[in-house]
Amino acid sequence: MKRKRLPPDDPREWINRAKSNLARAGLVVPGVYLENLCFDAQQAAEKAIKAIFVHRRETFPYVHDLDRLLGLLQRQGLRIPRYVREAKELTRFASRPRYPEWIARLLFASSVARCALRRRSYAGPKDGWRSHEPRRASREIL
Repeated sequence: MKRKRLPPDDPREWINRAKSNLARAGLVVPGVYLENLCFDAQQAAEKAIKAIFVHRRETFPYVHDLDRLLGLLQRQGLRIPRYVREAKELTRFASRPRYPEWIARLLFASSVARCALRRRSYAGPKDGWRSHEPRRASREIL
């Protein structure tokens, strides 16, 4: 489905791009690494968060750290629901999966599997947050 492109200062363009990444994150295609799907989930969350900055006509730092971005919004007076704060776990997929030396660590950790289970929950509050606690070893590695 072709979407009409909007100017970059229109928050709807950021949401359209977030939806595009989320749609890709939901695809299971043979030969595609799960960490690449998690990258798209991270990008969807990041663009949706940045859409809020654009809507409020506020500048945002060009970073991939979801916790930092959400913290800035919270300091500006927005209440961030807990299930949205959980998106910070996706930050590790913003750059690490692009480098082969991280793949062994990602595969060893349960983070990739957790992300695959959770990626649909970023569609919005209607689905809520499905919590799957990571194993302790996974947290220490990543």
